[in-house]
Amino acid sequence: MGPMTAVRTLLAAAALAWGPVAGAETLRCNGAIAAEGDSKISVLYKCGQPVLTDSFCAPLYVPGSLQPVPPTFVFGVAPCIAVEEWLYDRGPGNLMATVRFRDGRVSNIRYDRLPQ
Repeated sequence: MGPMTAVRTLLAAAALAWGPVAGAETLRCNGAIAAEGDSKISVLYKCGQPVLTDSFCAPLYVPGSLQPVPPTFVFGVAPCIAVEEWLYDRGPGNLMATVRFRDGRVSNIRYDRLPQ
């Protein structure tokens, strides 16, 4: 297997590992619904400004392992996956919603009492 094939395999495995979970969540805001696949601008339009935002670079992992891909191996191709999270406080009696974006699109939405 050539180096580019190995890189493509690693990127495909990372995409599968970070893909949507079964029973995808949605977020109801101001009479609209934000869902997986929505763009950032769509979520801002539907839900307004989030309370907090965070962004980070999630490492790529070797398929079938918990070991991150060494940056020297994927340098210049994709050393990590850019991720952004927005936190929405939905008010008393409601769980907080964290909207996660990858490539500028909602990849998942999760609910909890406190930010994770």
